[in-house]
Amino acid sequence: MFNLYNAQFQGLVLHRVGNKNRNEPLQLSASPIRLDDEISGLLKSYFFTPFTQREENYFHFTHEADLEFNPIYNAAKSIFNSPETLQEQSVAIATHLYGQSNHPHINSGELYVAVFEDVLIDKEKVSAIGIFKSEVKQDFFEFDWDQENLNISVRKGISVQKLDKGCLIFNTGEENGYKVLSVDRNRYDAKYWPEDFLSISALKDENFQTKNYLKFCKDFAKEVILPTEDKQQEVLFLNRAVNHFASRDQFEESHFLNDVLENPELIPEFKNYKVNKGPKYSIEDVSEFPIANKAVSDIRKKFKNEIHLDTNIHIKLDFINPESAEKFVEKGWDEERQMYYYLLYFNRETKS
Repeated sequence: MFNLYNAQFQGLVLHRVGNKNRNEPLQLSASPIRLDDEISGLLKSYFFTPFTQREENYFHFTHEADLEFNPIYNAAKSIFNSPETLQEQSVAIATHLYGQSNHPHINSGELYVAVFEDVLIDKEKVSAIGIFKSEVKQDFFEFDWDQENLNISVRKGISVQKLDKGCLIFNTGEENGYKVLSVDRNRYDAKYWPEDFLSISALKDENFQTKNYLKFCKDFAKEVILPTEDKQQEVLFLNRAVNHFASRDQFEESHFLNDVLENPELIPEFKNYKVNKGPKYSIEDVSEFPIANKAVSDIRKKFKNEIHLDTNIHIKLDFINPESAEKFVEKGWDEERQMYYYLLYFNRETKS
């Protein structure tokens, strides 16, 4: 888990990167820019907001031969070790990005390379490097008073509400390619930013394993439990799975299966499903790992806990207290109406 609230600029260099395919130039600044408090505040909001509004999906730098051949990893390592090399390394980063900007649909834009201090990640205060790119220009009005009239003109600029591309590199896990967050709002070429430029892949840490295992459970519930039992049992299984993760710091698959799968006949079904579908989630060889509580909360929000009926009635079950759905909800068949029904027990209605 990270916190950017107290992050402060140590330096910022700005370059302009054109589209090499269209023979647009690479324009390199000679020195870092000076920031006042107003610009610093706006830039921090512009840079950081997209990361705080997304799930924490961490990446790390990779290279098919050796990590030392990854140019962005090397630049980040130099900056972390010697912050005074920011200018020099920002030029290397811009040059590398320009070399990858050869797809006809890639937009030219401003490249920002920044260093921050007092960034909190996993309860540790570290420095961080931000690499951001703004591409899409928007029209805006500018007004000018000439002593007699208020005049209007149209200018083009960048909205401080919409960062196009960015990554944050945290100074932790250097030997494994650092911890990296990445955003890319413009998907004209999905490989351009994360693969061609950054060369990053998913970091298979506890956050990754927790999310992927629960996503695997969601598909198991949909593809195995729902067809053989019913929607109620599908939802109840997911309830139990999420609550099992939420109540523990360490995951052990044997304990999970005994706790969550009330029907013992489903245990071999689960194991067989894992053999077939586990590689899709990179959990085929995973049976124990530390649980990331933040990841459990993120996944819980995405799981549906409602039973939708064809009579336009929806029953919402509680993810926090799944035992209520098991004790006070019954499913049956009405011979006279030739319809299924749900019977709900309660003492009194409560205010929502």
